[in-house]
Amino acid sequence: MNATTALETFAVVTGGGTAGHVLPALAVADGLVSLGHQPDSIHYVGAQRGIETRLLPESPYPHTLFDVVGFQRRLTRRNLGFVPKMLRSRRAAIELLRSLKPKVVVSVGGYASMPAVFAAGKLGIPIVVVSFDLLPGRASKLAARRAAACAVAFPNSPLPRATLTGAPIRRQVLDVDRHRDRDDARRLLGLPQDRFVVAVMGGSQGSGVLNEAIWRVLDANRDDVGLAIRHAIGERFLANAPAPLNGDNEVFYLPVSYESNMPAVYAACDVLVGRGGASTAHEVAATGAPAVLVPWAGSAEDHQTLNVTWLSDEGAAIHLPETELDRLDDVLDRLRRHPDERHALESNARRMGEVHRSGALARLIESVAARS
Repeated sequence: MNATTALETFAVVTGGGTAGHVLPALAVADGLVSLGHQPDSIHYVGAQRGIETRLLPESPYPHTLFDVVGFQRRLTRRNLGFVPKMLRSRRAAIELLRSLKPKVVVSVGGYASMPAVFAAGKLGIPIVVVSFDLLPGRASKLAARRAAACAVAFPNSPLPRATLTGAPIRRQVLDVDRHRDRDDARRLLGLPQDRFVVAVMGGSQGSGVLNEAIWRVLDANRDDVGLAIRHAIGERFLANAPAPLNGDNEVFYLPVSYESNMPAVYAACDVLVGRGGASTAHEVAATGAPAVLVPWAGSAEDHQTLNVTWLSDEGAAIHLPETELDRLDDVLDRLRRHPDERHALESNARRMGEVHRSGALARLIESVAARS
């Protein structure tokens, strides 16, 4: 456990395990800083096994990481550790919150949020649930039962005491101007200026099925001197990746294990190919990046499909199910040949992303904290 305490803590922000929770949590913290709170007054609580171990040391926020694991829906030995680890982490979280005395605990969901949420309930600290999936996850539903307020990104949320605030999105992403930033972003990412750039994101851990589809596209376009692909494949798949191609009389191909600069990716790409997590859907909307989104077929209650259809039904992204990934090359070729379709996707996405720019989320957290 790594902890750095502040003299006075305004908020504990909790959640994590994957970038889909950690990055929104950091965006919540950044939003509070933008209202005048000092970074030292915002304490992050996450999991020792999550990607927060990589991202939090680079942030200005004190943090505590507990030894907690998620509960798997399938039978697995890992579930044997769920209850004892959660109980130990809950006790540790109670001691932490007693020491910090935060005015509010903000949960962005995920298994890593549960110890701090349980502790806040025990100590009577008000809870704000931040739900950015169209269908809330189990941790968010559980926390919402005793939450003072729920900040949601979609209208008609099933959560109680819901306020539509938009999703937590990092300021660096909200500030992306794809036309102004394109050339600089390509230089930063090592991409050619004069090619059609496809950026691929399979989530923080990568996606085997999406990787295979992109490698088929790569094989089919090996001699295409007008195409560039930047491919975040996930560290666990790195050993299986094709070698980089420098673009000399061939396609340009750059595989990376993890994409640490998504604002630059959104600015640099002509098309983004990604999954259907809520963070991806909302960041596509906020930046207007033309996107082909492939929902993970194994997501709980198929919630990634719901996230993607929120965009695709409004002409703000292309929805490509996993079962239709053999069409990916044709879809990308069509978007390349029809810039008007890309421009329509960009315009419609940015229209849908306006809700994220209101600052309502941070103000709701402040209003709940003021009641304590």
